[in-house]
Amino acid sequence: MTSLIQATDATLSREPVDLVLTSGERPSTPTQTVLIELGDRSYPIVIGQGLLGKANTYATLPPAASAFVVTNTMVESLYADALRADLASRYAKVHCVVLPDGEAHKTWQTLNLIFDALLQHGCDRNTVLFALGGGVVGDMTGFAAASFMRGVPFVQVPTTLLAQVDSSVGGKTGINHPLGKNMIGAFHQPLLVVCDLDTLDTLPARELSAGLAEVIKYGPIYDMDFMAWLESHIDALRACDRVALAHAVRCSCEIKAAVVGADEREAGLRAILNFGHTFGHAIESGMGYGVWLHGEGVGAGMLMAAELSRRLGLVDAAFCARLRALVARAGLPVRAPVLDANDNAGRYLELMRVDKKAQAGEIRFVLIDGPGKAVLRTAPDALVREVVNTCCAPA
Repeated sequence: MTSLIQATDATLSREPVDLVLTSGERPSTPTQTVLIELGDRSYPIVIGQGLLGKANTYATLPPAASAFVVTNTMVESLYADALRADLASRYAKVHCVVLPDGEAHKTWQTLNLIFDALLQHGCDRNTVLFALGGGVVGDMTGFAAASFMRGVPFVQVPTTLLAQVDSSVGGKTGINHPLGKNMIGAFHQPLLVVCDLDTLDTLPARELSAGLAEVIKYGPIYDMDFMAWLESHIDALRACDRVALAHAVRCSCEIKAAVVGADEREAGLRAILNFGHTFGHAIESGMGYGVWLHGEGVGAGMLMAAELSRRLGLVDAAFCARLRALVARAGLPVRAPVLDANDNAGRYLELMRVDKKAQAGEIRFVLIDGPGKAVLRTAPDALVREVVNTCCAPA
């Protein structure tokens, strides 16, 4: 079975950004807005500097008696006070719940901490939830917002690159299950996404690299000009250059906005955004949530998906080498881990069958059908085994 899902030609107006870096220089960038077009559920993604401390950042939100900030132990000490101070000028009550940090805590038990706090503070269905943190906080806050009183409004305030370019946009929310990542959740769109580039200054280098995986994926599946720009500016991105980050975040959000606007609930086109994720989620689950960061799994997973594409005759070896070089320069692993010393490929196949794209037990992979185009299709288990055996450590 083969299902072709190709992105239409990109019609996004983006001017190339060229950088000349000076040691210690932090060039500023103007605030920009990308709109997610979903009819009466459309919303803006605001990208800029110092947004967390600007009173008018949240001026478009509906009135409510209370706001409810969800964050984690790492982010709370950095940014929660600033956000609460901003919100205090708009809401009579501003509550906060602090969750444990990390992918290992993306569970029912942690989700219930949000519900417990909402109920203890007497929150109602007009209460606005604010997800302050990375992808884990955003996914759980969105799921809580989708479920509490059958749906309350929420705002994404992502503080990691990965969340700014991917998980905060598009309305996917959820938690993990021991048998599979993000298998329990709901579609629930935010009212607003606030990408404050200044929050990336406190991001560890490993987390920044993990976010770059989700940036890189947009090139092979949709826009090879963007991939070429990334190849020229990957060092600036890793150095947290403001102009480079602003361009990368905006381009990523524009591409995702175009895809989500055409296919909100992943009936077809939106599946291309999962390039590298089928292998990547298997790595996360097989290693134990949090051992490999999500972006690290996606980075290695993209190379495995590219190799599978090559073996199916969809791309050539030069494309795979080009992608591998970019992933390596982003500081991401280029070899996937061994999950089972006795039958590693079998373990990958077992884990990948628990995937939201799987149908009737058949694994469907997002593959590259020529640079800049994606295809969703199955592949013979024997061929997948060859790819796993080729791509897994040791080199």
